[in-house]
Amino acid sequence: MASGGIRNFFHAHLRPLASPSTSPILPVTFTYCENISLPFDRLLLSRNHNSPNPAMPPPTPINDTSRLNNGTAEAAQQPSAFRSQTNSTTTNGTAAPDSTTVKKTTTSMSHSDPQSSFAVKAGLAQMLKGGVIMDVVDAEQARIAEEAGACAVMALERVPADIRAQGGVARMSDPSMIQDIMRAVTIPVMAKARIGHYVECQILQSIGVDYIDESEVLTPADPVNHVEKNNFNTPFVCGCRNLGEALRRISEGAAMIRTKGEAGTGDVIEAVRHMQTVNAEIARASSASDNDLRQMARELECDYQLLKECARAKRLPVVNFAAGGIATPADAALMMQMGCDGVFVGSGIFKSGDAAKRAKAIVQATTHYNDPKVLADVSSGLGEAMVGLNVSSMDEGDKLAKRGW
Repeated sequence: MASGGIRNFFHAHLRPLASPSTSPILPVTFTYCENISLPFDRLLLSRNHNSPNPAMPPPTPINDTSRLNNGTAEAAQQPSAFRSQTNSTTTNGTAAPDSTTVKKTTTSMSHSDPQSSFAVKAGLAQMLKGGVIMDVVDAEQARIAEEAGACAVMALERVPADIRAQGGVARMSDPSMIQDIMRAVTIPVMAKARIGHYVECQILQSIGVDYIDESEVLTPADPVNHVEKNNFNTPFVCGCRNLGEALRRISEGAAMIRTKGEAGTGDVIEAVRHMQTVNAEIARASSASDNDLRQMARELECDYQLLKECARAKRLPVVNFAAGGIATPADAALMMQMGCDGVFVGSGIFKSGDAAKRAKAIVQATTHYNDPKVLADVSSGLGEAMVGLNVSSMDEGDKLAKRGW
């Protein structure tokens, strides 16, 4: 599906979900959804869906009518190409049906149907498979990323390399800056929130970002809890260093996973390490007996049924991108050959000598990751890469990947 179609599908089918505040959190079963191409036949996860933070207030209600009734200011918020497809309205202000969206074969979704909600969120992430998601700090960089072929952009005020260099507390970006980027491009726009900071997530959902990244790159807000992502209509992406972290985030409602790597370094070793760890633990689960699998679930502190599905499918039950330290076309191809579904590139593009050329090269390398001749061609004449940091010489306290649990 074209990039504009992803945003079209998202706003047509996910935003109309009923507000989470209208009903209690219910036990949920994740199952295969016919209208979405998922990498597994059927998810059999049944779990008690209790928030780790019972005092957490529900997110601000979001619905199409409220978003479309904000007048011309709201109309200017989204890209014209996107709005022309999705925001044609009826006389009562509600969104008109759009025939170009993916056919919806399930019944009408609401908070009482979390199975469909999760399937839609996971399906949206599926549409990004094989692509590159680029960090951008302004509309100009966002346009460069889109022209280079990025499948989405991550809007933030400082790339991870600058966050490291400048220090201090890293928070959610200014919503107006994110909205400027949303107006500039038609591809999906993601934005970061601090670990555990559900109010930042509420704000990002309210302005209409396509995905929320609960990110270790920002300064964590909660020392114990991650955000209960099932309470939100907007899909979440979360980082992991191992299978246990990945499955805990999925249990909380993450529709997309990325290996953390070590952001802002330009050193790919941690991304490789984390992907190797996830792959090895899935392989171990795949050969385990039922009793051993239950023991492994206790060791990893994850849901047994979700681990069992990983063992059956021999992969995570959601899309898994690589991130952290990817700076060259070869880095991107390496992570794809290791089994990633796509890559995030942060500082590696816009901290290099020729950002536009490097962005295009990384997109090509991600697409043609198994063709050494193409990789050689796109790796040639790119100019100076980002200087970077050697992770092996870093103090443990300076590493971002260890944030979260």
